Amino acid sequence: MSQIAASPTRNPLVRFALELEPLLEQWASAPDEANLDPLWQRAQAQVRGYTLRSAKRVRPTLVAVGWMLSQGERKWDAIPEEVAQFGVGLELLHTFMLVHDDVADRAKVRRGGPSLHQMLGEGRLGEDLAIVAGDHLYARAMEAMISAPSPHAVAASRFMLEVCRHTAAGQHLDLSLSRARLEDVGLFQTLKVAHLKTARYGFVAPLVCGAMLGGATDSLRLGLDRVGRLAGLAYQLRDDLIGLYGEDKVTGKDGGGDFFEGKRTFPVVAAWSRADAGGRRTLEALWNTRTTPQLATARLEVARFGGVAASQRIVDRLTRTARRTLAKLGQGVAVEFLDDMLAGLAKRVA
Repeated sequence: MSQIAASPTRNPLVRFALELEPLLEQWASAPDEANLDPLWQRAQAQVRGYTLRSAKRVRPTLVAVGWMLSQGERKWDAIPEEVAQFGVGLELLHTFMLVHDDVADRAKVRRGGPSLHQMLGEGRLGEDLAIVAGDHLYARAMEAMISAPSPHAVAASRFMLEVCRHTAAGQHLDLSLSRARLEDVGLFQTLKVAHLKTARYGFVAPLVCGAMLGGATDSLRLGLDRVGRLAGLAYQLRDDLIGLYGEDKVTGKDGGGDFFEGKRTFPVVAAWSRADAGGRRTLEALWNTRTTPQLATARLEVARFGGVAASQRIVDRLTRTARRTLAKLGQGVAVEFLDDMLAGLAKRVA
C-alpha cells in the first residue's frame, strides 16, 4: 500500500495538506473524457478551476484526523494514500454540494470568485449547466471514495451516502422555511437544519469515515460522532452570523446573502422570539421584503433583540462540551488539531 510520507520533524497533517492538492487536481480531471467534445472540455476546465480554488480542505483533513485517532497508541509515521483519496472524494462531493447550493440560493460569489453557474453561462443556461457539472462532480466523488484502496472503503462510502440523504432533507427544510412566517419557525427547527445540513455532513461524516478506514472501535466512532455533532452545530451557528453580517471581501461569498434569500436562521429566530410586539412586526416586515437598503437595518434589529448574543452563547456552550468530549478520546496531534479548531469557532463568532 503506497503512503503519503510524514516527516518526523513536521506535523503529519501539514504534510498531508501539501500532498492533498496535487491528488485533488488529479481527481478533478478524468482522462477518459479528454476527447468527448470540445464544449465539454472547455466546461470541465472551468469546473477544475472552480474546484481547485484556495480553500481550507476541512473535510479531507478531518478524514485524516479520524484515521489518526483510530490508530490509538500504535506507532505510525505515514498517513496512507487510501485516506487521502477518500478525503479527495469528500472534497469533490463538497464541491458538488456548493455548486447546487449556489444555484438554489442564487449566490453570485463562492470562495472569492464567481459561483459556477455565473461562470458557465447567462441566466437559466448557466444554472442548468452548473447542475449538470455538479452531477458530474458527484459521480467523480463516488469513484474516488469507493475505489480508495482500503477494505473499509465501501462501508465508509455507504455511511457517507446515508449522511448525504439526511443532508438533502436538511436542505429541503432550509429552503422551505425561507418562505414561512417568522412566527411559524421555531428555534428547534433552525437547529434541526444545522444538524442535518451541516453537522452530520461537514463534521460527523469525515471524522467517522476516517476512523472507519482505520478500523476504529464502536466506542471511538460514537465519540467522534458526538464531537462532530457539537462542532458542526457550533460551526453552522457561526456561519449563520456570517451569512447575515459578513462582507464579500472577508467571507469569499455574498455578504448578507442569507438575508436576501430570506433564510430563517438561528440568530434571526432567536431575535424574533425575544422581541416585543413592535420588534416582531419590524423583523417580519424586513424578512418579507429584503431589499438592499434594508440590510443594515436588519443587522441592527437582530443584534438589538439579542439574536447575536444568543448565538454566541450557544456556540460557547457547544464548543466547551465538544472539547470536554474530545479530551476523553485520546491525545496527540490529531486531538490538538480538533481542539484548536473548536477553540477557533467561538473566537470567529466573537
